Amino acid sequence: MSGVRTRAPRALRRAVVVPAALAAGAALLAGCGIRTTSVPVDAGAAPSRMPCRTTSAGATAPADTVPLRIYLACASQLVTVERSVEVDESRSDRLLVAQTLLAELQREPDGAERRAGFSTNVPMGLRVSDAREGDPEGTLRLSEQPDDLPPEALAQVVCTYADSDTLGSGGSVTLGGPGDYAPRGYLCTSETKSRPSDVPTLGASPELS
Repeated sequence: MSGVRTRAPRALRRAVVVPAALAAGAALLAGCGIRTTSVPVDAGAAPSRMPCRTTSAGATAPADTVPLRIYLACASQLVTVERSVEVDESRSDRLLVAQTLLAELQREPDGAERRAGFSTNVPMGLRVSDAREGDPEGTLRLSEQPDDLPPEALAQVVCTYADSDTLGSGGSVTLGGPGDYAPRGYLCTSETKSRPSDVPTLGASPELS
């Protein structure tokens, strides 16, 4: 009948509007790159894209140099890096080894190492000296109290020294500071390498003789 407007029943209009709104919402989420799901999904931590490996790894050291291994930070972990240093024929003592390794830890990673994701946390001003009289055998003294260093820096020093045949013993190293505190043993464990932001594990505190 002309001039008369018909209205759809309320139930029919609701049946049409609700599915349309749901479809529009799903399309909006899809457009934002969000996939809808009815079940919570734990995808875990995002994988690191850092290779943590340089192309020079395993290369033969140049003549008149010796290879050494240090621990640098990469992808929130500690990873070994191989370097080579010039040989000082006049010195071959423990302190020289400790000083050389510390200098390498402090040196800024080169271009290849930076591209692979490596960095270092060891402060430039840190120094290492020999044991004092009365210190346990094998002690190394740092110019800062070990526990006052940033945990990542201490982890790098501990694992690098503990991994050295000259300095380490059973995966540990005995370190002291400039004060009167007794030196303590520090362990380099798998947890230390995977979580260097934690303070390195203390070994058995050696008794002063």
